[in-house]
Amino acid sequence: MNLQQRFEKLLLKIGFKESKITLLWHDLQKVYSAKSRHYHNLTHLEEMIALYDNYHSELEFPDEVLYAIFYHDYVYKVTRKDNELKSAEHGLSILPFNTKIDKRLVFNMICATQLHHHNENEDTNWLIDFDLKILSKDWEDYKIYCDQIRKEYKIYPNMLYKPGRKKALQHFLENSSIYQTEVFRIKYEIKARENLKAELNLL
Repeated sequence: MNLQQRFEKLLLKIGFKESKITLLWHDLQKVYSAKSRHYHNLTHLEEMIALYDNYHSELEFPDEVLYAIFYHDYVYKVTRKDNELKSAEHGLSILPFNTKIDKRLVFNMICATQLHHHNENEDTNWLIDFDLKILSKDWEDYKIYCDQIRKEYKIYPNMLYKPGRKKALQHFLENSSIYQTEVFRIKYEIKARENLKAELNLL
């Protein structure tokens, strides 16, 4: 099942009218396919959904998590500091009045992808970890990710980009853990920290 089919199946399940779903897919596809998106694009969604499928049995609110995945980067502008909030607001604004998912939970989930802090709701922690799995990729893939992020911030010269990127990396490293679920901490924490430290040394 491709990304569009997953999207359509989910929206039909949670209460959207079939006539509206195709338009919403085209809108989502257009947003995530913008030329400015080198990392925060449809491939990022596909990778998150592959993780979602792997850990589906761990989730108490799988529909909320999947919907949050689709809309968590709907608004992504490097000049803004409220992308997650605006993405959450948009995701909620299009939900049917009688939707079968928890609106407040979806809103909180999407907003949580801004700071990636531990959450009382365990499904939110899974979403955060799916979002940050890229940090623990093999070094060659991680370097590709670094280049993609740099391209997204191309409006900023190195003298502005590098200090900002360093601050973001140090923020992750200063946390007691990068990943919020025990499973991800055991499997990916060490590798993610190695990658972040290696990138810091290159900046």
